[in-house]
Amino acid sequence: MTQIPPPIFDRALQRKRQARALKSGPADFLLQWTADEVVERLSAVKRAFSRIADVGTPGPALAGRLLASNSAALIVRLSPTLSGLGDPPLLRVVGDEEILPFRNESFDLVVSALALHLVNDLPGALIQLRRALKPDGLFLGAVLGGASLQELREALAIAETEIAGGVSPRVAPFADIRDMGALLQRAGFALPVTDSESLTVRYDTLFALMKDLRAMGAGNTLHERARKPTSRRLFLRAAEIYAERFADADRRIRATFEILFLSGWAPHESQQKPLKPGSAQVRLADVLTRKDADPT
Repeated sequence: MTQIPPPIFDRALQRKRQARALKSGPADFLLQWTADEVVERLSAVKRAFSRIADVGTPGPALAGRLLASNSAALIVRLSPTLSGLGDPPLLRVVGDEEILPFRNESFDLVVSALALHLVNDLPGALIQLRRALKPDGLFLGAVLGGASLQELREALAIAETEIAGGVSPRVAPFADIRDMGALLQRAGFALPVTDSESLTVRYDTLFALMKDLRAMGAGNTLHERARKPTSRRLFLRAAEIYAERFADADRRIRATFEILFLSGWAPHESQQKPLKPGSAQVRLADVLTRKDADPT
């Protein structure tokens, strides 16, 4: 019998926190920046898209930009919460990024911003996204990368080791750019491409950073997180360590957000393909044994 691996994230808690953040006025600077980057990358693709799905993006910022530049397109926005769906004329669907409610080959473009790094089965989610695309359809996504919040991770780990003698899971294990390229290939995407951009955001204190993270709905939702309330002493010590290690000359601290951008195409016969083995016109052996001696 196949053993089902334990979940990484508490998805119910994620939805609850995301809905609360959207209702209270989110700190959406990271989402706005990412949405702009996705649209800019899409502008380099010289193709008109008529059926577009925005999957899981927390808030309607990306879908709104796509609608502004593709007014004739049908845009379907899927969100795990009602509050994240936005307003008409978007076609709005409440659903889960891990169980897509779409038929195969429904869209010629699927986008997703700052959502897929929080699913429990990322390979499965990518396979479903590829199946939702028509042949030669494009997927363009953005997720948080492994360097994100590295300063916060280090400060909390040191503080908790000093105070409690161990470390509990507090910051999500974000993916590496090489891992994402391999996952796109595994999901069956053709011509996969990954690249990354890093943002450094400065704050007065660790507590100001944590306030923004809560306003993003980005608190700790790891399934193996500690269930007991964290002592204020631990956070105070973490704030001291953060300021000692990651402050600039003006004493403001730095927080890194790495965004990985992913793209891939649903396979189609018109796409470029690698040469078949044995189709080369020059043998490698002939090149390697070529004599460079002076003919005289």
